[in-house]
Amino acid sequence: MDLRELQTFRAVAEMGSLTRASDRLHIAQPALSRQIRLLEAELRTALFTRDGRGMRLTPAGEVLLERSAGLMRDVDRMRDDLRSFLGAPTGYVHVGLLPTVSAMVSGAVARRVLHELPAVTLRMSESYSGHLVDWLHRGDLDVAVLYGPSEALHMPTQSLGHESLVAVAASGEHLGNLAEMELSRLLAEPLALPSANHGIRRIIDDAAERAKYPVRVLMEADSFRILVNVAVQGLAVTVLPKSAVRREIEAGTLTTARIVSPALDREVIMAWAGNGPPSVAASAVTSILREEVLSAFGFSGAG
Repeated sequence: MDLRELQTFRAVAEMGSLTRASDRLHIAQPALSRQIRLLEAELRTALFTRDGRGMRLTPAGEVLLERSAGLMRDVDRMRDDLRSFLGAPTGYVHVGLLPTVSAMVSGAVARRVLHELPAVTLRMSESYSGHLVDWLHRGDLDVAVLYGPSEALHMPTQSLGHESLVAVAASGEHLGNLAEMELSRLLAEPLALPSANHGIRRIIDDAAERAKYPVRVLMEADSFRILVNVAVQGLAVTVLPKSAVRREIEAGTLTTARIVSPALDREVIMAWAGNGPPSVAASAVTSILREEVLSAFGFSGAG
């Protein structure tokens, strides 16, 4: 199977038309059509249906698109690594970040990669743990910063440290001048929390269940920014890592209280796709990412 034919097939599948694939690959449409026909002849099956709206994958085409993704990533990684031996790290690196982590480190990571790794094309995606883990397993991400426990992920990980969770509310509302708040008192406040499948919510629910406290939530929001905005408006108390609202604390719009009896914390980890060693470029970006996360969270070093 010719790699150029596979590259052409994937471009047409992703773009949905020969015209757009031709523009992307800078190859004339007749040449692309011929490569698709040769690939279909070799595989003895149609890969596309053709209609007035473009090129649509057949079931066989869907299988080839999925199965060829890892192969083409390996080819691209090999090419980039060989080029990296001749000079600076080269290639495409995709980093996944949780929303709270993104708010803290994405700008610093982007700035350093642009200045220190000019031959690297960086992509950063923000989502919650479930999506990031799925993307890592599929090989769509090179590295991600997640919350543990690491042993539950079944992939290469490194623990960076543990961060405490705090009660967060508008200055002068709900928390008063409290430096600490027992879990039982926190759960008596009007709460804005993520939904049940979110990591922070699971930590709160598990602690409440062990202590036999009910959890009554005023509203749910699966958005870090929405939770912060609700707290700023004085509508409810939320629970977040203190580092994630550092700017609002400094601005005087939010205040925090450490949660005690019991204390709540979570593990911050880096995770990699388990589909082979990282590329030279991915290793270089990972080093920068690790340094910025350790600095932003105030961790002394990796475990």
